[in-house]
Amino acid sequence: MKVLIATSTVDFDPTEVAIPWKTLSEAGHEVHFATDTGAQGRADARMLDGNGLGIWKPLLRADARARAAYAEMLGDARFGAPLRYEEITVDGCYALLLPGGHAKGIKPYLESGVLQRAIAGFFATGKPVGAICHGVVAAARSTDPASGRSVLFGRKTTALLERQERTGYLLTKRRLGDYYLTYPVTVEAEVTAALAAPEDFRHGPLPVLRDTPEHLSRGFTMRDRNYLSARWPGDVHRFSRDFLDMLG
Repeated sequence: MKVLIATSTVDFDPTEVAIPWKTLSEAGHEVHFATDTGAQGRADARMLDGNGLGIWKPLLRADARARAAYAEMLGDARFGAPLRYEEITVDGCYALLLPGGHAKGIKPYLESGVLQRAIAGFFATGKPVGAICHGVVAAARSTDPASGRSVLFGRKTTALLERQERTGYLLTKRRLGDYYLTYPVTVEAEVTAALAAPEDFRHGPLPVLRDTPEHLSRGFTMRDRNYLSARWPGDVHRFSRDFLDMLG
């Protein structure tokens, strides 16, 4: 099946793109990409090399498995030739995946009205949609034309938790300023405001350890009909497997 991963041209999270790409590709799915410019995307370099993270580097940057998957993905011809958002058609894909990232270069992805209309189209047709971390913001900002509300209104979701976002900011603000705060309003606050009720935002268990293929139970996802969400790179293996299950 043809699955589309939409990203920003720069600063997307390497784990949240490369691990789903690898999982889906190895299962035989045809993974395509779309960026705001139509140019090949580049992950947030700091998440790959840990530059500026100081003593928190082992905790915050992408782990070895994710870095290896990203290096492998760079050799994928489809990754090197993405669509522009304007070229996305709902009929042309079976499923849509929305990864995250927190550096400022991701804003064109989160703020694109063109992409938001495409996302709304996937929700309207009932095709599988997966969103993780800041990717949930892209979904929350997408409006159902019939109701004028967010496509997440009436659904249950998770996303990057406020405690996670604030912790990343506090650990790095001396060196990196607001690098970990994409917007003044946290992801959890914005997403919750788009929902029918605050309790529709699900926090899941305390996120301490990253999941792995051998320890999927460390990850947390929330599924509501054709929509799957997760919180951070530490949920990505569980998220990828659950998304794969949604594709049948």
